This record gives sequence, structure tokens and C-alpha cells, in this order.
Amino acid sequence: MEASEGFMRALGYRMFYRSFGTASRGTVLCLHGGPGASHEYLLPIADLAPFGYRVVLFDQLGCGHSERTRGTSLYTVEHNIEEVEGVRRALGRVHLFGSSYGGALLLAVALKYQRNLRSLVVASGLASTPLTVREMWRLIDRLPPSVRRTIRESNEKGDFQSPRYLKAVDVFYRTHLCRLPVWPHEVVQSLENTGTVYRVMNGPNEFTITGRIRDWDVTDQLPRIRRPTLVTVGRHGEVTPRVAREIHRGIRGSRLVQFRESSPMAFWEERPRYIEVLRDFLDHVR
Repeated sequence: MEASEGFMRALGYRMFYRSFGTASRGTVLCLHGGPGASHEYLLPIADLAPFGYRVVLFDQLGCGHSERTRGTSLYTVEHNIEEVEGVRRALGRVHLFGSSYGGALLLAVALKYQRNLRSLVVASGLASTPLTVREMWRLIDRLPPSVRRTIRESNEKGDFQSPRYLKAVDVFYRTHLCRLPVWPHEVVQSLENTGTVYRVMNGPNEFTITGRIRDWDVTDQLPRIRRPTLVTVGRHGEVTPRVAREIHRGIRGSRLVQFRESSPMAFWEERPRYIEVLRDFLDHVR
């Protein structure tokens, strides 16, 4: 599908965006994960465009094609919130979609700016980094003994670059991050774009979170969110169904849908059904 793309200003910085379709039924603004990845892996959400939704994806500050900063002081959840609101102002009230860290960011945006949002879609997102990390290590303990031993020993040593360790991490990723036998180019591209922002905000890998979000937790604030909310999760995802259930329980009236064959990439792994679920939810938002 043809897209328009370019740059818009948010907080004085150039933010790259791609837009699909027209907003006869509304605009869906998509927040990518990482933190520090880029928008490409979310391109399946543009499948909504033929059904009357404008789908807008953008790269957060320091990510993808968006502007970099000289230092790293602005790579925070708080600044990301204001970036999203800056982009949102150009679009009017929106349906907000967030994947992984983007789902965490979505919750943070909703807690401050929900009056500007029509609905929320939390796609394998998290409300608590500590809970999510505990769940990831539970998944690691289910991997083959040699794999989990390598991961634990290397983490204790702080050895995150040895070939043996990277091979073990790849087993985790192909089991709990994307389960397709061949990863889509867009997924690979987004993951390869992780760099400074990822290291500063997250850490060396998905389950070793030592960066600025390591203690982030808004679980007790979720009841303040009053917008129609869809929570989706893959049964095999690194962000586990337990994490999704905590969000579902916290947001009154929210809907929880689990994709049984999927990781966090359900919009790739079960794409037709995912778009069907997403469209059904959005079509019924008033």
C-alpha cells in the first residue's frame, strides 16, 4: 500500500513518520518498542487502512530516521510521552497502539493525556518492568539446560558479547520474540536499528534491563485509565500472558485477547486474525 512519509516537528526535533490511508473511521497512531527500535516491524498494522483508518507510524527520538541528540539525557519515558503528544497534536484525537515498550509508553501517555485519546491497544506491552523481567527469567529456566546455563553464567559475569552467549540469546529470541522460521525483513531492520537509546533505556538485552526503565512500574495507577482498551498478548511471548492479565485487571472494562501460536509478533505470526481482532475492537469504539 502506498504511504506518505516525511518529518514533523515535536518538541523542536525532527520526527520521521509514515502514514497509510485516510481517516474516515479514525486515526491509529502506533508506538514502536525497544526502547530504541524503529517503526518498520509495525507495518502490518497498516492493513487497517483499507477499512477506513489512517495508520501513522513514527520513530521516537534517537530512533530509526528521527533526529539524534548530542547527549542521552532526553532518552527517558517522560520525554517519550511528550514526543507522542507532540505528534498526536498534528493528528487530532487518535486510537493509540503500542507494542512492547511502546505498550508501556502508551500507558504512560494515557495516564497523562487520555483526554486526547479515543482508545488504547496494548500489544504485548508492560505496566511493570520488574514483573516482566521476572517472567522472562522464568521462560529462560524452561529453555534447554545448556542454553539457560550459558545465559545465567554470562549474565553473572557481565559477558554479553561472547559467541556462545549470543547464540544462547538467539534461542530465547526465536522462542519468545519472533517464532517465524524466517524473520520478516522489517522485523530484522527494526531490531538492527537498536543502539544508543536501547542501551541507555533498556540495557544489553531483553531480559537484562539495567537502564532507565529498570524500576518503571505503573501497575497501581492503571485504574485511572478510563478509555476503551484492548490488551493483546502472544501465548509464547517474552512479555507473558501474566503481564497482560495484570494490565487487563487494572484497566476496568478492558478486553484481553491471547494469540495461542504467537510471540509478541502476533501481527506477523497470526496476521489475518490479529487485524480482524483489532478492526473489530476499533469499529466498536464510540
